[in-house]
Amino acid sequence: MSVEVQKTSDIEVPRRPPPRTIRAMRVRRRKFWRAVEHRVSSSLTRRIVFLNLGGLVALLVGFLYLNQFRAGLIDARVQSLATQGQIIASAIASSATVDSDAITIDPERLLQLAPGQSYDVAEEARPSFEFSINPERVGPLLRRLVSPTRTRARIYDRDGYLLIDSRSFTGSPILRSDLPAANQERSQSWLDHTWERLRASFGRRELPIYEDIGTANGRAYPEVGAALAGGADSVVRINTQGETIVSVAVPIQRFRTVRGALLLSTQGGDIDAIIASERWAIIRIFVVSAGVMLLLSLAFAGTVAEPMRRLAEAADRVRRGILPRQNIPDFSDRPDEIGHLSSALRDMTKALYTRIEAIESFAADVAHELKNPLTSLRSAVETLPIAKTETSRERLLAVIQHDVSRLDRLISDISDASRLDAELARGAMEPLDLSVMLQAVVSIANQASNAHGVAVTLHIEEPPEGFFGVPWVIQGHDSRLGQVCNNLVDNARSFSPDGGNVRVTLRGAHVAGQHDEPQDGYEIVVDDDGPGIPAHAFERIFERFYTDRPNHGFGQNSGLGLAISRQIIEAHGGRIHAMNRTGLATTDHPEGEVLGARFVVWLPVAR
Repeated sequence: MSVEVQKTSDIEVPRRPPPRTIRAMRVRRRKFWRAVEHRVSSSLTRRIVFLNLGGLVALLVGFLYLNQFRAGLIDARVQSLATQGQIIASAIASSATVDSDAITIDPERLLQLAPGQSYDVAEEARPSFEFSINPERVGPLLRRLVSPTRTRARIYDRDGYLLIDSRSFTGSPILRSDLPAANQERSQSWLDHTWERLRASFGRRELPIYEDIGTANGRAYPEVGAALAGGADSVVRINTQGETIVSVAVPIQRFRTVRGALLLSTQGGDIDAIIASERWAIIRIFVVSAGVMLLLSLAFAGTVAEPMRRLAEAADRVRRGILPRQNIPDFSDRPDEIGHLSSALRDMTKALYTRIEAIESFAADVAHELKNPLTSLRSAVETLPIAKTETSRERLLAVIQHDVSRLDRLISDISDASRLDAELARGAMEPLDLSVMLQAVVSIANQASNAHGVAVTLHIEEPPEGFFGVPWVIQGHDSRLGQVCNNLVDNARSFSPDGGNVRVTLRGAHVAGQHDEPQDGYEIVVDDDGPGIPAHAFERIFERFYTDRPNHGFGQNSGLGLAISRQIIEAHGGRIHAMNRTGLATTDHPEGEVLGARFVVWLPVAR
């Protein structure tokens, strides 16, 4: 944000932003934190972030733990100190004082001489070379060799007593670097304390504790005892602060005569500083990786958790029914599970609203249809006591009996229609041979008594080639599909003239699917020779309680048969429609003379 400045003489004084700008910044900041809080409040988002970061943290802890005690780093330090110790020990041995003016005589040989025998000193005696370590001569040399390496050096004589300690050098940088500041504990921040605790927790407790013995006998250190015995040895320890200390002791000898031992040891923070630098590099990489992982996790959660939250809220609004019709968010363009879930919820919600609207419409239609016979029945019952003639009473009783029969028929059909959805949902569809079912329906229809003498015939065409599965076999409910065929046959017989014929045909047919793809199926065609269907009623005849039978008397049909048939066929994934059979066009009938009605039922093949 750029800040305007106002010049006063030669001094630039920053001008405070106006209050409106400050309020706008606060509003934006509150919106940002609300968005972050809203995003983090999602349980799925938290799980995604924690799982991704959890694996990264586990990897970081493993790296830190393994990096603390890498054997290669300690071995390299031991070899370096051993090589350095051999060089310094050789330099000390070369600068040691040699006493070559003393002759050692063996007293035992003098007692073994015979009378008159002499002692040949030149032949029998050997000069004794004595090496002594002079601290005044060795000290400056040790200081020059040790000071640049930040290594503590101690020299012990052959009896294990301390001769020289590099800590005692005046003005030594090793002393100054080792001494902690007086206010070091006070200046440590909480981050430093936390780091010290973590480092202590990652420390190797199986290493021995390092203790500074000061001027005590050096044989208290095992490596010094091994060096005084003529061999080199090394020991790795930790001090009370959890810092790693490597000690290497080498013998100081000349002509295979051990005159002392050189003990080299690292400072408390040398190896730990190297490990800490690598650890901080790993931590920096971890911070960057964690930031990237966090952003990726939030982006991934935004593509998963946010759509699911919106879908859940929409489903909850549908459950509460706040508005007449709720729209489910559309994520169907996503080619993943979220898109599939959105499409499924939208289809389910659409079917639910359709079902609710159908129930409301059905209830209204039922109330309307029941109200008419009840009104007629009430009028007849109220008029019956005041009827004066027997003829009037018989006519009223006939009306009452007709209305009661009509109510009984309506209630039976309404009950059947209300149970239909539940039965179709509960019952499992099984393979059904349409040819066998139609033969049974036609046989029963011909055996039933018919006052008009209308016959029913069945024609089954040749099984179509190229259809998948067994010919004429579909998946369906045999009882309900048989009910549809019975309704269509009975309806066609009721409109056929005396001595007419109802023709039932089974054939293969292709229809266009939802995506204009051809679908294999079978058609059941029912033809009659009746007056046909009015042009405006091709769809209305499938509505509930619709009936158009002027020659059959009022109230003889409930008007639910074709509505139930369409409901059953659509539940099987099929289609049903009505049309008229027409002849050749004439002057009186330009579109052709109506020869009768035709109902066509299409059902998909079994797959």
